Amino acid sequence: MKNKYGNGFDELLESIVNNPSYDKDLIIKAYNKAAQLHAGQTRFSGEPYIIHPIEVAKILVSLGLDTQSIIAALLHDVIEDTEETKEDVEKEFGKDVAFLVEGVTKLGKVDIKSKVEQQAENIRKMLLAMAEDVRVIIIKLADRLHNMRTLDFMYEAKRREKALETLEIYAPIAHRLGIRPLKEELEDLAIRHLDPVGYQEIKDRLSQNSVVSKNLIPSIIDKISERLKETVENPHIDGRIKSVTGIYRKMYMQNRSFDEIYDIYAVRIIVDTVNDCYNCLGVIHDMFRPIPGRFKDYIATPKPNMYQSLHSTVIGKEGIPFEVQIRTWEMHRTAEYGIAAHWKYKSGVKGKDDKFDEKIAWIHQMVDKQTEETNEGETPEEFLYTVKNDLEFEEVFVFTPQGDVKTLPKNSTVIDFAYAIHTQVGHKMTGAKVNGRMVPIDYKLQTGEICDIITTKSEDKGPSRDWLNIVRTSEARNKIRSWFKKEKREENIAAGKAELEKEFKRNYIRLSEDKYDEFIEKLVVRQKCNSIDELYAKIGYGAISVSRIMPSIKDLYKQFVLDDSDALPPKPYMPQPSAHALSNKDGIIVEGFDDCQIKLSKCCNPLPGDRIIGFITRGHGVSIHKRDCSNVPEDIAECAEPGRWLNAYWDGDVKFNLHTTLSIFCIDRENLLADVMKVCYEVKIRISSIEARVIKSGNSIITLAIIVDNTEHLNNFLAHLKKVENVISVERTGS
Repeated sequence: MKNKYGNGFDELLESIVNNPSYDKDLIIKAYNKAAQLHAGQTRFSGEPYIIHPIEVAKILVSLGLDTQSIIAALLHDVIEDTEETKEDVEKEFGKDVAFLVEGVTKLGKVDIKSKVEQQAENIRKMLLAMAEDVRVIIIKLADRLHNMRTLDFMYEAKRREKALETLEIYAPIAHRLGIRPLKEELEDLAIRHLDPVGYQEIKDRLSQNSVVSKNLIPSIIDKISERLKETVENPHIDGRIKSVTGIYRKMYMQNRSFDEIYDIYAVRIIVDTVNDCYNCLGVIHDMFRPIPGRFKDYIATPKPNMYQSLHSTVIGKEGIPFEVQIRTWEMHRTAEYGIAAHWKYKSGVKGKDDKFDEKIAWIHQMVDKQTEETNEGETPEEFLYTVKNDLEFEEVFVFTPQGDVKTLPKNSTVIDFAYAIHTQVGHKMTGAKVNGRMVPIDYKLQTGEICDIITTKSEDKGPSRDWLNIVRTSEARNKIRSWFKKEKREENIAAGKAELEKEFKRNYIRLSEDKYDEFIEKLVVRQKCNSIDELYAKIGYGAISVSRIMPSIKDLYKQFVLDDSDALPPKPYMPQPSAHALSNKDGIIVEGFDDCQIKLSKCCNPLPGDRIIGFITRGHGVSIHKRDCSNVPEDIAECAEPGRWLNAYWDGDVKFNLHTTLSIFCIDRENLLADVMKVCYEVKIRISSIEARVIKSGNSIITLAIIVDNTEHLNNFLAHLKKVENVISVERTGS
């Protein structure tokens, strides 16, 4: 059998040859089918495509998944990339395999408007499928892992896109399922492509410390092993070094130095019983000095992904801190393989498994949240934000006064805690005490704190709209929205209308009274609402965020302005110099005026080189707009006051000092700001002010107020700026 098939399939067969639970003949049949269907197809690397499904199947075998999962892995791309259909797969390999293959298949052939919509629909489809059979997501994780291992063969933009999606969606799902090896490797591979400089810096530091780790960990293991012989029977002890991403998070996201990370090195002790775990802990604390505040009992309080262990950080005579993890063999299997270690199909058991279902309840909760009425009209961006928020795997463990534990995402507030207890507790909340003292409602809870929610019996009491901007969890947000939807319809309509009009004004969307309702009707259709009142109400109770749908509103507004004519759109208004045009001292020529007061409009921030037009204001001279500004009528002759619009253009003989502001969106890295400043120097850009801040997911924004000569000078600067490593996009945001 050796080397009979090639492409790595022989190794796959060797890995299952001694496991009677696998149907080898059926797996070979699936391989032959996949090889036939993918014949002639290649990957970006140039290798035969069949190598990919084989490698995915190997990953699943290492996790202990069943025959159906292995077959589905071999066939997981046939529906998407070949002429094979779900019905064809079902006929040959059964209904379960067909469901798994179809569940992993992306919506590539569906007509979806944007990349964000496509990503949102693919993830929504995947969540629904994994709620029915969790094997779908395990196969998808294995698929993504092999794709990440071979990501170097893709072009850079695609690599970054896949790496970011992996870090924000797939690695957190692997964590929630408790599959540690997949989670850590997915994270490390993603960080390597998103921040190669930071990744390499950590790798270099670990390499420098390799001599220490090679001597330190074996020495500690020997000492502990000798002492534990007197306390427990047959302890298994090994060591590990923290993953690159684990160190990266603490260095770059928590702003710590490498030397401030206390759990880079760890020793793991595996014993037979829970009593042995606590006995070992006593021995460890007797041998080494524990660091205060660094002990965590995940046996008494397991993590949501079923992880259990005792953690304690200690310091030995060498002066190097290290973490000790103590667990039983059953806990260890769960820690390594998570949901795969508790596979209910593993032994052919098809019946009800309440314990298993309880462990994957979070999947059903996520799906339920996406089907609630409060999510109607939700944009793809909002959906992705909610999913990423729900998958955030840094948790805090907070106690009720009765001793019950509630697990919440990091940075959750007392309002989140109140709604985690019960919906009505959240609705009737008037305040909160943490560890016996009153705290504000936006107080962020920490692990180990005792939170006591103060409520009222008043029937009129309900949540505040401001809470929607404070809460961290989608569970609390949806319950608050639901309350406003049911209890305050008229108030919602008024609040929603006021908020929409405010955002229209802020974004320079101007509509006459007779056109306003017509435009809103079009917006109602686009947001899939039944009436204008329903649109206002959804905005009022928070189901629709105006700021998040504003790009869509602006697109609709531009189209609305173009369509608002019985004839074809008129030719663009092109100001031309006339015999009566006079030059202004500010470098702008306004037809018919000399030395008048001129003001550059802030709504469009015109620069030399832009096509411009002037507007006579009341008491403030002439306001200069870009010709394509949303506040400038398309057809000047047909507007209400055509006489107030004037031809204007730039005087090419004048040297300008034009102010503008840029927002530079980047993937954060070391020396990024220095490289941006270097470009400013090379292109001779004068800087008025500069501000840099790190935002979520390791990205950053640099806000740069600069002085340029004209649009050519600005465009030259933008071209150089976009070539700086890790710069994603540059937007001109105003003056």
